[in-house]
Amino acid sequence: MTLGCLDDLPRIVMGRVPTPLERLERLGTAAGGAALWAKRDDLNDLAFGGNKVRQLAYYFGAAEAEGADTVLITGAVQSNYCRLAAAFAARLGLACHIQQEDRVAKDDPLYRQSGNVLIERLLGAHLHAYPRGEDEAGADANLEAIAEDLRRQGAKPYVIHLAPGHPPLGALGYIDAAREVVAQAAALGLTIDHAVVPSGSGATHAGFLFGLRALGAQFPVTGICVRRGAGLQKPRIEARCEEIAALLGIENPVRAADVVVDDRFLAPGYGVANPPTEEAIGLAARMEAMLLDPVYSGKAMAGAIDIARAEGPGRVVLFLHTGGTPALFAYGPALGSALAPTA
Repeated sequence: MTLGCLDDLPRIVMGRVPTPLERLERLGTAAGGAALWAKRDDLNDLAFGGNKVRQLAYYFGAAEAEGADTVLITGAVQSNYCRLAAAFAARLGLACHIQQEDRVAKDDPLYRQSGNVLIERLLGAHLHAYPRGEDEAGADANLEAIAEDLRRQGAKPYVIHLAPGHPPLGALGYIDAAREVVAQAAALGLTIDHAVVPSGSGATHAGFLFGLRALGAQFPVTGICVRRGAGLQKPRIEARCEEIAALLGIENPVRAADVVVDDRFLAPGYGVANPPTEEAIGLAARMEAMLLDPVYSGKAMAGAIDIARAEGPGRVVLFLHTGGTPALFAYGPALGSALAPTA
């Protein structure tokens, strides 16, 4: 299957790609199961990198094509997406307005001022508060109101929406990632038996799954739920895949059975760690010097370790490392058993 009009769409590639595909030998041994490999999107070098670099490539391509001079985005207070939108904007000489949603019940100064928030301020972003955290439509509507006010002041804003129902440009970046993984695995002679990704907004999960199936790769892809339960996340991913197909003008290669989500590592909720996540963060740091965050990559690694144990020796499990390193500095006291005791 072709990828339709993908390569004709405007995009702005930043950072270092392709990102490495690496074996996590010591961590895999410690997990006692399948061989663990990682797609290291955390090593993209734009302002601490992460998966949002790929997603924003197509949004900023569209913004540039429209002649925008300002970009608006919404997300959690410690959003990696917002941090990287500010980085894109700084590199391109655009103004950036970030709306911070109260998704996590944390009021301590470390969470509100450090990590991604500190970097956004260094990058020159304008910060706005939004009091609700589980109101995607409301967050988008408020973002549009800010954009309208900027228009009245003479700006040309481009809005990156959060809720479904808008063209899934961010998901296209993970079709590109799927192309990289297929090519890298072939070059290494590596047969991947299972892939594990964090599943939040759905752009990374849906784009990666769509790309793999469009390219003929049929190994299972499990999305580890980081924001909502499996009952809500599965139809969200299915809908995103349909939206991607419509945007590219091709048949959807993803079937309902391809969409696998696992919410066992979600509780107690978005942005809050749990014992398996703390264990995964600690193991990755001590075994591989690989840093994970408690919001996305830590929970996904907890799932990857569980799946590696279930798959067993002789199998290969690929973990998609989506980054999130700056959030560690905002979540320090909440990392619990991941931290070694002080002397």
